[in-house]
Amino acid sequence: MGQTTFSGPVRSERGFTAVGSTAVVNITAETTLTYADHVGRIIEINDADGAVTLPSATTETIGASYTFFIGTTATDLDIKTDGTDKFVGNLVLAAAASSQARGFAPSASNDVISMNGTTTGGIAGSHVEVIAIAADEYLVTGTLLGSGTLATPFADS
Repeated sequence: MGQTTFSGPVRSERGFTAVGSTAVVNITAETTLTYADHVGRIIEINDADGAVTLPSATTETIGASYTFFIGTTATDLDIKTDGTDKFVGNLVLAAAASSQARGFAPSASNDVISMNGTTTGGIAGSHVEVIAIAADEYLVTGTLLGSGTLATPFADS
Protein backbone atom coordinates (compact mmCIF):
# COMPACT_ATOMS: atom_id res chain seq x y z
CA MET A 1 0.00 0.00 0.00
CA GLY A 2 1.31 3.45 -0.89
CA GLN A 3 1.99 6.21 1.59
CA THR A 4 -0.18 9.33 1.58
CA THR A 5 1.03 12.69 2.84
CA PHE A 6 -1.34 15.43 4.01
CA SER A 7 -0.61 19.11 4.54
CA GLY A 8 -2.80 21.15 6.88
CA PRO A 9 -5.43 20.02 9.37
CA VAL A 10 -7.20 16.74 8.64
CA ARG A 11 -10.00 15.26 10.72
CA SER A 12 -10.29 11.52 11.16
CA GLU A 13 -12.85 9.60 13.18
CA ARG A 14 -10.30 6.80 13.69
CA GLY A 15 -7.14 8.89 14.13
CA PHE A 16 -3.80 9.61 12.55
CA THR A 17 -0.36 9.34 14.04
CA ALA A 18 1.91 12.37 13.71
CA VAL A 19 5.45 11.33 12.82
CA GLY A 20 8.51 13.07 11.50
CA SER A 21 9.97 16.46 12.21
CA THR A 22 6.58 18.07 12.97
CA ALA A 23 5.55 15.48 15.56
CA VAL A 24 7.19 17.47 18.39
CA VAL A 25 6.27 21.10 19.03
CA ASN A 26 8.64 23.11 21.23
CA ILE A 27 7.02 25.68 23.56
CA THR A 28 9.34 28.36 24.98
CA ALA A 29 6.85 31.10 25.92
CA GLU A 30 3.28 31.47 27.16
CA THR A 31 1.11 29.78 24.54
CA THR A 32 -2.53 29.11 23.74
CA LEU A 33 -2.74 25.80 21.89
CA THR A 34 -4.85 25.30 18.78
CA TYR A 35 -6.57 22.18 17.57
CA ALA A 36 -4.97 22.45 14.12
CA ASP A 37 -1.37 22.95 15.31
CA HIS A 38 -1.12 20.85 18.47
CA VAL A 39 -3.58 17.94 18.62
CA GLY A 40 -1.88 14.54 18.42
CA ARG A 41 1.59 15.99 18.77
CA ILE A 42 4.12 15.85 21.58
CA ILE A 43 4.37 19.31 23.11
CA GLU A 44 7.75 19.85 24.74
CA ILE A 45 7.59 22.68 27.27
CA ASN A 46 10.85 24.56 27.76
CA ASP A 47 9.42 27.54 29.65
CA ALA A 48 9.99 27.10 33.39
CA ASP A 49 7.52 29.77 34.52
CA GLY A 50 4.97 30.07 31.73
CA ALA A 51 1.45 28.94 30.99
CA VAL A 52 0.04 26.71 28.29
CA THR A 53 -3.70 27.08 27.67
CA LEU A 54 -5.68 24.25 26.09
CA PRO A 55 -8.30 24.95 23.42
CA SER A 56 -11.94 24.68 24.50
CA ALA A 57 -13.18 21.08 24.74
CA THR A 58 -16.28 20.82 22.55
CA THR A 59 -18.40 18.02 21.14
CA GLU A 60 -16.51 18.50 17.85
CA THR A 61 -13.10 17.95 19.51
CA ILE A 62 -13.88 14.87 21.63
CA GLY A 63 -10.87 12.56 21.41
CA ALA A 64 -8.38 15.36 20.76
CA SER A 65 -5.23 14.56 22.73
CA TYR A 66 -2.36 16.78 23.84
CA THR A 67 0.79 15.11 25.18
CA PHE A 68 3.14 17.30 27.20
CA PHE A 69 6.79 16.56 27.95
CA ILE A 70 8.53 18.84 30.45
CA GLY A 71 11.93 19.58 28.91
CA THR A 72 12.98 22.33 31.34
CA THR A 73 12.31 21.96 35.07
CA ALA A 74 9.33 24.09 36.11
CA THR A 75 9.44 26.90 38.63
CA ASP A 76 5.87 28.16 38.08
CA LEU A 77 4.45 26.33 35.07
CA ASP A 78 0.72 25.95 34.41
CA ILE A 79 -1.22 23.79 31.99
CA LYS A 80 -4.71 25.25 32.07
CA THR A 81 -8.08 25.12 30.40
CA ASP A 82 -10.16 28.03 29.13
CA GLY A 83 -11.62 28.38 32.66
CA THR A 84 -14.88 26.65 31.73
CA ASP A 85 -13.41 23.22 30.99
CA LYS A 86 -12.49 21.04 33.99
CA PHE A 87 -10.10 18.15 34.56
CA VAL A 88 -10.98 14.57 35.53
CA GLY A 89 -8.58 11.65 35.93
CA ASN A 90 -5.35 11.65 37.92
CA LEU A 91 -1.66 12.39 37.99
CA VAL A 92 1.02 10.41 39.77
CA LEU A 93 3.76 12.40 41.47
CA ALA A 94 7.03 10.61 42.12
CA ALA A 95 9.85 12.04 44.21
CA ALA A 96 12.94 11.87 42.05
CA ALA A 97 15.38 11.18 44.91
CA SER A 98 13.28 8.72 46.94
CA SER A 99 10.75 5.96 46.55
CA GLN A 100 7.87 8.25 47.52
CA ALA A 101 4.97 8.41 45.06
CA ARG A 102 1.42 9.72 45.39
CA GLY A 103 -1.59 9.91 43.14
CA PHE A 104 -3.74 13.03 42.92
CA ALA A 105 -7.18 13.52 41.38
CA PRO A 106 -8.64 16.93 40.56
CA SER A 107 -11.66 18.28 42.39
CA ALA A 108 -14.77 19.16 40.38
CA SER A 109 -13.68 22.80 40.04
CA ASN A 110 -10.02 22.28 39.06
CA ASP A 111 -8.98 23.74 35.70
CA VAL A 112 -5.21 24.20 36.20
CA ILE A 113 -2.24 21.85 36.58
CA SER A 114 0.34 23.93 38.43
CA MET A 115 3.93 22.70 38.66
CA ASN A 116 6.70 24.22 40.77
CA GLY A 117 9.53 21.76 40.13
CA THR A 118 9.43 20.46 43.70
CA THR A 119 6.32 19.54 45.73
CA THR A 120 3.82 19.77 42.82
CA GLY A 121 6.16 18.24 40.26
CA GLY A 122 7.46 19.45 36.94
CA ILE A 123 11.07 18.28 37.03
CA ALA A 124 12.42 17.76 33.49
CA GLY A 125 11.24 14.37 32.24
CA SER A 126 7.70 14.72 33.60
CA HIS A 127 4.86 14.06 31.19
CA VAL A 128 1.12 14.77 31.07
CA GLU A 129 -1.53 13.63 28.59
CA VAL A 130 -4.81 15.53 28.28
CA ILE A 131 -7.73 14.23 26.17
CA ALA A 132 -11.04 15.97 25.46
CA ILE A 133 -13.67 13.44 26.55
CA ALA A 134 -16.78 15.66 26.56
CA ALA A 135 -17.78 19.25 26.07
CA ASP A 136 -16.08 21.18 28.89
CA GLU A 137 -14.15 18.13 30.17
CA TYR A 138 -10.56 16.91 29.81
CA LEU A 139 -9.20 13.56 31.02
CA VAL A 140 -5.70 13.96 32.44
CA THR A 141 -3.11 11.24 33.11
CA GLY A 142 0.64 11.26 33.53
CA THR A 143 3.62 11.19 35.82
CA LEU A 144 5.16 14.30 37.33
CA LEU A 145 8.60 14.16 38.91
CA GLY A 146 9.00 16.18 42.09
CA SER A 147 10.79 16.41 45.41
CA GLY A 148 10.06 17.05 49.05
CA THR A 149 6.59 16.50 50.50
CA LEU A 150 4.44 15.89 47.43
CA ALA A 151 1.24 17.93 47.03
CA THR A 152 -1.56 18.14 44.50
CA PRO A 153 -0.71 19.91 41.26
CA PHE A 154 -4.42 20.63 40.60
CA ALA A 155 -5.82 24.08 41.27
CA ASP A 156 -8.52 26.55 40.27
CA SER A 157 -7.76 29.51 38.02
